[in-house]
Amino acid sequence: MCSHYQTLKDAELLLQKFGVRTQSLSGKTDMWPRYQGVFIRQPVEHDAGDEAVPPREAVTGRWGLISATTPASGLDKAGKLSTFNARSETAAKSFTFGNAWRRAQHCIIAADAIFEPDWRTGVAIATRFTRSDGAPLGIAGLWDRWRDAAGQLQESFTMLTINADHDPLFSQYHQAGHEKRMVVMLPEGAYGDWLTASAGDTRDFLLPYPADKLLATPFKKNG
Repeated sequence: MCSHYQTLKDAELLLQKFGVRTQSLSGKTDMWPRYQGVFIRQPVEHDAGDEAVPPREAVTGRWGLISATTPASGLDKAGKLSTFNARSETAAKSFTFGNAWRRAQHCIIAADAIFEPDWRTGVAIATRFTRSDGAPLGIAGLWDRWRDAAGQLQESFTMLTINADHDPLFSQYHQAGHEKRMVVMLPEGAYGDWLTASAGDTRDFLLPYPADKLLATPFKKNG
């Protein structure tokens, strides 16, 4: 489970690696659940046949998905749930994530790093995970949108996770006795395919990222 990441802040890298431009990279660098962050998706209008619609867009939304099927009476409760990660094994049948899964509303979260706790000393030590080649991470996610009390459409997203009990890297993190999880980090060559994949093909992308292509560094805040 990932509850903290550092968003990609380099607009040129966002264009180079993910093929999108945005004016929304001036917000928070450290992302926590319910913060507003940038995610990448196919535009909602991509099937309209309008050549002016780009193949991808960068959107700002809530990290913590709220389903479009959530009734107005349930929005307060939905907003308090921990929906920043979606278990890939159960997301398709989940009330919260099922609509986005069935509609193949795939997105990518561009990140400089993610964080997980290292409990091997008996004390949680925040550990920063990055790509060993210095390139940004492209994390597979789902997006959805809901109408707030004023009737305005609001965007949200979540990161997909898979079991990591046997992963050579992520199996070492989180508390002993608890299931080990990791977010799905896509290879760069899969970005376009992920965004256009059907719901039936979603699970083909839910694979562990090669451990030897990642760096895990104990993290200390400045000061």
